[in-house]
Amino acid sequence: MFLTLTTTGTPERPATDLGFLLHKHPGRVQAFSTSHGTAHVLYPEARVERCTAALLLEVDAVALVRRGKGKGRGGAPDAALGQYVNDRPYAASSLLAVALSAVFSTAMRGVCKALPERAGQPLPLRVEVPALPARGGAALVRRLFEPLGWTVGAEPVPLDTEFPEWGDSRYVSLVLESEALTLAEALRHLYVLLPVLDDAKHYWVAPDEVDKLLRAGEGWLPGHPEQKLITSRYLSRRWSLTREAMERLELVRLAEADDSDVEEIDNAVEDETEAEEKPTPLAVRRRDAIIAALGASGAARVLDLGCGQGQLVQALLKDARFTEIVGVDVSMRALTIASRRLKLDRMGERQAARVKLLQGSLAYTDRRLEGYDAAVLSEVIEHLDLPRLPALEYAVFGAARPRTVLVTTPNVEYNVRWESLPAGHVRHGDHRFEWTRAEFRSWARAVAERHGYAVEFEPVGPDDPEVGPPTQMAVFTLETVKEAKAA
Repeated sequence: MFLTLTTTGTPERPATDLGFLLHKHPGRVQAFSTSHGTAHVLYPEARVERCTAALLLEVDAVALVRRGKGKGRGGAPDAALGQYVNDRPYAASSLLAVALSAVFSTAMRGVCKALPERAGQPLPLRVEVPALPARGGAALVRRLFEPLGWTVGAEPVPLDTEFPEWGDSRYVSLVLESEALTLAEALRHLYVLLPVLDDAKHYWVAPDEVDKLLRAGEGWLPGHPEQKLITSRYLSRRWSLTREAMERLELVRLAEADDSDVEEIDNAVEDETEAEEKPTPLAVRRRDAIIAALGASGAARVLDLGCGQGQLVQALLKDARFTEIVGVDVSMRALTIASRRLKLDRMGERQAARVKLLQGSLAYTDRRLEGYDAAVLSEVIEHLDLPRLPALEYAVFGAARPRTVLVTTPNVEYNVRWESLPAGHVRHGDHRFEWTRAEFRSWARAVAERHGYAVEFEPVGPDDPEVGPPTQMAVFTLETVKEAKAA
């Protein structure tokens, strides 16, 4: 079994830099012993304009059985003959993924002392895997790789070219191409998705496989549309491990959605010395701006719509001006995390009377949300498909009708100031859109006009003279309330 990695270059940026990034010299054929056979790294071509590295894994199917590694899914023994006669020496599988990690471990971490700046830059990449087991066919291959920025070519391999009536096999010939990914990202994608497509790990899946999955999936798995399938298959459908992985991925997703660190979810207490040295995170600035706007409105009973992990609810509880705080989210898992964060089970009776967590969808009217002084939609609207925004608009502004509504959302113009954000990408994989200041103001003014609100706009975070603030906030006030204050 083998795969090839190809890149192109120029005299200023030669393609042979691939040798530095992989930490394998293009002028040598190198062999590495792995637990499943011998891995060879060689370069069929190594020129300034084009360089190809090949990873070839020699698998001894008989030796696998004798060493106790001829296991099928979840460690169950294959049929007696199948232990000796199988596709392991020929088709890419979990064994090739293990070899990929063992041979290119430093490259997978994005480390290159010789060319550190190149390691963090996207490369023109072409990956070829001639024989890849694909349970789910070419359609599943595309569903797995295309959301990650790959152009996918997946051609089914016929069972026998001499007998086309027999149809196609479960194998595909895979070609992946991208110019937007780093080498480390590409290797991590392959490390996870090759065994997922094979859907049969050929070694014991231990609990530490969860850590391996999360390390390799960092930055792309939490927001992948096929996250559940990837997690289940990678962990050989072991229910307990899959549940643990999904819970940890949810923590990552919630943290990213709120511009927080994952540690903040489980550890609400922050080291004071570290806090003094670090700039104030945007998430904290956003919460401070929301609380200031709520205080200025005179609100006492507040809804946090799309409360997620409950950080805003926690901050509001610390302010005595807010006598009732209700967090609403469609995700029971998010509400469970919020409850744990707020320590509701250990909260005093008086404090507990001020807070409530409700499950509910913002796409539907809900009588439980009527009669409140204010509602907050903090970093919520961009997670909805645009056709669903009118339903949220009516549920909040038409049915619930709080006196004040605060809406915050990313300012897409500011994205050019994020050095780590590739051009053209949104800030989080779950964002359906991100608006310019003009687009957000146009939407907000139309909403206000339709439902009898006045609206004003405030920047959140550093207000860049060219591109504006990172977060934009609209403050809606019912016209009747504004007129009463003016009188």
